[in-house]
Amino acid sequence: MPKLLLKFNAAVLKEIPLDKDSFTVGRKPDNDIVIDNPAVSGHHCKIFRQGEGYYLEDLDSTNGTFLNEKRVMKSGLHDADVIGLAKHALVFVEDKPAAPPPPPPPPPAAEKTVVLSAGQQQDMAKASAQANAKPKERIGGLKVLKGIVGQIEYELKGLSTYIGKSDRVQVPIQGTGLFKSAPEVAASIHRKPEGYVLVAVKEGYPVVNGAAVSGQVVLNDGDLIDCGATTMQFFLKEQA
Repeated sequence: MPKLLLKFNAAVLKEIPLDKDSFTVGRKPDNDIVIDNPAVSGHHCKIFRQGEGYYLEDLDSTNGTFLNEKRVMKSGLHDADVIGLAKHALVFVEDKPAAPPPPPPPPPAAEKTVVLSAGQQQDMAKASAQANAKPKERIGGLKVLKGIVGQIEYELKGLSTYIGKSDRVQVPIQGTGLFKSAPEVAASIHRKPEGYVLVAVKEGYPVVNGAAVSGQVVLNDGDLIDCGATTMQFFLKEQA
């Protein structure tokens, strides 16, 4: 916001923000800016906004209004202009935000192309291949730690893998007592975009990291899964 600095000789007495369209200056107390000096007229001059700019206008003062040491009747104001009023002065400050610095100049172009050795070219090609290589896909699996019925380790390559005592499931388990007490299908593991998700087919029967599952839970590498008397550990490994 533009402002005025009221000065007496070299000392700044106050700052006056130009927060309205017009300010009167003079000796009388009804002015917006009062200067108690006998050489200043009762209503000496005014400073007003017109369009995008600010202007100074003399109000038929006795001793005149001076802008940058020149007597004026009316004139536009610019940053750092000084309005002289006897021994007092009003300095106009536009207070605009500083312009952003210019962008740095472009780096000088190399005069000659650097010739790489055969080894450097191979290193550059290898680095480029590594940067563009897709990350290897990680495949989930189950390792049976306790209650082995079939094999010790299972790879979860399909979209869905079922766990239970049925002869149609991929991962057979033991129940809490005899094998026959386990549910036909206790849980299923599904391969989804967010990862491997275990779904409780029998609510509350599968337990992941000590918490019974009702609904579904996303599996993390190293999670422990208890289904009855069978304990398994979920793992992820990079596909060969």
